Amino acid sequence: MGSTLMPFSLLSATPSPSKARVTSSPHVLNSPSSKPERLLQLQPYRTYIPSHVYCHPSAILLEICSDMRELNQILPLVIKNGLYNEHLFQTKLVSLFSKFGNLAAATTVFNPIEEKVDALYHTLLKGHAKYSSVDETIAFFNRMKHDEVQHVVYNFTYLLKTCGDNSDLKRGKEIHAQLFCNGFGSNVFAMTGIVSMYGKCGQVDDAWKMFDRMIQRDLVAWNAIIAGYAQNGLARRALELVIKMQEEGQRPDSITIVTTLPSCGDLGYSRIGKSVHGFVIRAGFASLVNVSTALADMYSKCGLVKTARLVFDRMRNRTLVSWNSMIDGYAQSGHSEEAMVVLQKMLDEGLKPTDVTIMAALHACADLRDLERGSYIHELLNQVGLGSNVSVMNSLITMYSKCKRVDISAKIFENLREKTLVSWNAMISGYSQNGHVNEALNYFCKMQQEKIKPDSFTMVSIIPAIADLSVLRQAKWIHGLSIRYCLERNVFVMTALVDMYAKCGGLPTARKLFDMMQDRHVTTWNAMIDGYGTHGLGKAAVKLFEVMRRGVIKPNDVTFLCVLSACSHAGLVEDGCRCFTMMKSDYGIEPVVDHYGTMVDLLGRAGKLDEAWDFIQKMPIEPGISVFGAMLGACRIHKNVELGEKAAERLFDLGPEEGGYHVLLSNIYANASMWDNVAKVRTMMEKKGLQKTPGCSLVELRNEVHTFYSGSTDHPQSKRIYTKLEVLGDEIKAAGYVPVTNSIHDVEDEVKEQLLNSHSEKLAIAFALINTNPGTTIHIRKNLRVCGDCHEATKYISLVTGREIIVRDMQRFHHFKNGTCSCADYW
Repeated sequence: MGSTLMPFSLLSATPSPSKARVTSSPHVLNSPSSKPERLLQLQPYRTYIPSHVYCHPSAILLEICSDMRELNQILPLVIKNGLYNEHLFQTKLVSLFSKFGNLAAATTVFNPIEEKVDALYHTLLKGHAKYSSVDETIAFFNRMKHDEVQHVVYNFTYLLKTCGDNSDLKRGKEIHAQLFCNGFGSNVFAMTGIVSMYGKCGQVDDAWKMFDRMIQRDLVAWNAIIAGYAQNGLARRALELVIKMQEEGQRPDSITIVTTLPSCGDLGYSRIGKSVHGFVIRAGFASLVNVSTALADMYSKCGLVKTARLVFDRMRNRTLVSWNSMIDGYAQSGHSEEAMVVLQKMLDEGLKPTDVTIMAALHACADLRDLERGSYIHELLNQVGLGSNVSVMNSLITMYSKCKRVDISAKIFENLREKTLVSWNAMISGYSQNGHVNEALNYFCKMQQEKIKPDSFTMVSIIPAIADLSVLRQAKWIHGLSIRYCLERNVFVMTALVDMYAKCGGLPTARKLFDMMQDRHVTTWNAMIDGYGTHGLGKAAVKLFEVMRRGVIKPNDVTFLCVLSACSHAGLVEDGCRCFTMMKSDYGIEPVVDHYGTMVDLLGRAGKLDEAWDFIQKMPIEPGISVFGAMLGACRIHKNVELGEKAAERLFDLGPEEGGYHVLLSNIYANASMWDNVAKVRTMMEKKGLQKTPGCSLVELRNEVHTFYSGSTDHPQSKRIYTKLEVLGDEIKAAGYVPVTNSIHDVEDEVKEQLLNSHSEKLAIAFALINTNPGTTIHIRKNLRVCGDCHEATKYISLVTGREIIVRDMQRFHHFKNGTCSCADYW
C-alpha cells in the first residue's frame, strides 16, 4: 500500500519514552490549529527524565514485551525498582495495557498521572476503540474534549471504525459531524474512515457520496468503497469499481484482491475469478494465506470445488479461516462427505473448531441425513463451548430436523434463551419437511404471538405445509398474510404460493399469480408445469414448457421430470419421448433414475408394456425401486401377470421398506383370479413385517379437518354417513353404476359391496354432502391412490348430486363433474 500506510505503522508501534513528545509532533501538525510555540513547549520534557532510566533492564524488557503474560511478569520489576511513577514507564504501561486490551489496568495507570501529555490520551482512545463498547469509547472521547486535548485525525478514524464495526449509524454520523467541525473534512484518512463506516452500516449510497467528494483518493480509499459495495451484496458494482480504480492509475494490492474475490464468488463469475488468480500469481500474492483462502472460497462458490481444493492443498500455511472456507465450500456445493473428511483432518492437526466450522459440519451432516455424525458434532460443539451460540444451535435444529429427529430439534428450540427469527424459521421448516403440518402451523402462530415478524424464509417454510394440508381456505389465509407482510413481490414466496394453490386445487389462481410475476425463477416454471401435470392437463404443461424454452430461463433436470410426469398422466407418449431425448441433446442434462422411472411409467400407462420392459433392459444406469415400481403399476393397470411378476421379482430384491408394491402384485393376481398367489403375497408380507397402509381421507369443514379411515365408525355422524351412503348407492346404481369387485374374493357379492362402500373417500364425500349446501364444491384429500371402484362411484355421485368433487390422491388431482373425471379414466 506504499507510503500511505506509514501513519498507521507509526501508531501501532510502541514509541520509546525518549521520543514520546516527538511522536506527538506529527499528530499535532495534522491539526489545523497547531502552532510552533506548542512544539517548543513540548521539547524540554526530555530533559527531566534521568538517563539511567532508559538503560534500566525493565525499560528494555518493556520494549520487547509481546503479550499480557510477559507484561504481568515485568510489572513487579518496575514497581520493585521504584520506577512506576516515572513518565517513561507510565507512558509505556498505558500503551502496552491498551495494546493488549486490558483497559482497566491502562486506566489505573493513566488516571493518577498529573501531567498527561496528549499522546497518552490518543493511545488510550485507540485501546477503547479496539476493545471497549461504543458507549465507553465515546465517553472517553468526551473526556478528552473536557480535558482540552488537541484532537488529531486518527482519533476520529478510530471512532469511525468502532461505529462501523458495531453498525452504530447514529454515533457514526455524530463523529462524522465532529470530524468536519475540527477541520479534517479534506483529510484523505478521515474521509476514508467515513466511507468505511457508512459501508459497514449498510449505507452504501452515503459511502459513495463521501468517496465521490474526495479530492484525493489513495489505494486505501478505493479499497474501502469497494468493500462497502461488496459487503452490502452489490457485487457487480464492486467489480466495476475495481476496473475504474485501475483506470485512474491505482494498482490493486492484496487487500483489494481479498475484497474482490468474494464478489466473483457471489456472482458465479469463475472467468473473472480466474483472471484475478492470474494477477495474484504475477503480483506475487499467491503465498499470502488470506489471498489463497479467498481464492479457495471463490472457486467453491463458483462450483469449482476441485480447483478450490487444489489451491487449499498448495497452501504452505493455513489459518482456521482457510480450513473453514474449504469445509464450508464442500458443504455448500453438495460434497458433504468430503467436507467431513477435511473436518477430521483439521481436528487431527489439533485446531479448535469455531462456530463457522461447526455450522458447516452440521450442514454436511444434514445433507447426508447422517444422524450419528450429527450427534458427534453436537457433542463437539459443547466441548468447545459453543452450546450457547444461537447461530450454531439454529444449525443444530436444522440438522436434527433433516435427520427426521424433529423431536430433538424441538427440545433444543425450547431450551434456547434467545430465540431469533432464524430459530423460529428452522423449527417451522423442520416440522413442515417432516409432514407435521399442524405443529408447523402452531409454531407459526406462536411466533406471531411473540410479535416476531415473519420474513420470506418463514413464508417459504410454512406455505408448503399449507399445500400439504390441501385446504383452499387456509391457502387464501396464508396468501393474505404474505401480502400483509409486503412479501407478494418476493420471487421465492410467490413461487411457493403458485405451488400451494396448484396443490390445493386452485389451479386458475396459481396461473393468475404466475402471470402476475415480473421475475420468475426456474423453480417458478417447474411449479406451474407440475401443477398442470398433477391436474391431468398434460397438453397445457407441454405448452407452458415450450413457452419457457423460448425465454431466458433454461429448464433444469426438475423441469424435465415435471414435463415427463405430466405427459405420463395424460398419455402424451410422443411428447414425453421427445422431451426425454431433448434433455441430453439440447440441454446436456444427463437423466437420472427418476427420469427413467417416469419414462417407464409413461410407456407402461399407455399400454406399451413390452417397450417399457425393453427400455428398462437398455438403461445405462442400474434401475432402482422407482423404475420397477412404475413397471409393476403399469402391469396392474393392464392386467399383465407375466411382466408384473418379473418386475416384482426385481423390485423385491431391492428391499422396499413399504408394503404398497406387494399390494400391487396382489391386485394383479386378484384381477386374474389367481387367489393362491394372492395368499402367497400376503404371507410374504407377514414374514417381512410389511403392512398395507390404511386408506385415509380428509375433508375440511368450518375450520376443522375431519379424518376418515376405511371401515371406521368412530365419527360422531357415522350413522348419518352410512345412511347417506346407502341412499347414494341406490341413486347411482339407478344411473348406471356397477360396483368394481374384482379385487375382493372369498365373500358374497353383497358383502363385497359393503366393504367397498366403507372406503375412506366415500365416507368423506357422504359427510361433506350432509354438511354443506347444495352446489358447494367438495374437496377431498386421500393418502393413497384412488381405487377403481371409488373412482367409478364418485363419477356417478357427481352426476346424481350435481356437485363438483375434487379428490387429491397421492399422485394427482381428479376433478369429478357431471359424471366424468378430468383424468378421462387415465390414471
